[in-house]
Amino acid sequence: MKTLVKWTVQDYHQMIKSGILIKRNCELINGEIVEMSPELPHHYNTAKKSVNYLENLLQGKADVRFNGPITLSNSEPEPDIAIVKPPESKYDLHHPYPEDILWLIEVANSSLNKDLSWKKKIYAEAQISEYWVISLPAQELIVFRQPEKDNYLQEISWQKPVINTLAFPDVDIIVSKLFKS
Repeated sequence: MKTLVKWTVQDYHQMIKSGILIKRNCELINGEIVEMSPELPHHYNTAKKSVNYLENLLQGKADVRFNGPITLSNSEPEPDIAIVKPPESKYDLHHPYPEDILWLIEVANSSLNKDLSWKKKIYAEAQISEYWVISLPAQELIVFRQPEKDNYLQEISWQKPVINTLAFPDVDIIVSKLFKS
């Protein structure tokens, strides 16, 4: 039986600083360094346009981060979009921690299974209150809320034209604007 070496977030940061991971598109997930899938143009453009839309909508209320790391207890994933508490300067010395995160969004094309399984699990374990998956193949928004242990108690395939987040119940987000190409 094989025993894998589990890396800490500190180990991972040391590898980055030392240059071991240069030109490697990877993230730390549950103590393992995992290669990230390359992004196709449709995925990248959907994420970028969603970021622009949310930045305008949440201006002065939240920092909307694009393809940046977040630091969890034994993982440092890079969600497509992280909506975090301001000010942006708060993250000059560290990536956002779970208590900084308002909600996360993954844009899924080839990564759909990963985003609905182990990404969902680590976000629930970190008590991220809200997690969205924008499924490009199905043109569907899947919303996860109420984390408990390693899962979310609420999973909704969002059918309405407008959604309100737990963090900003007074802000109307037009779902179709997240899918515009």
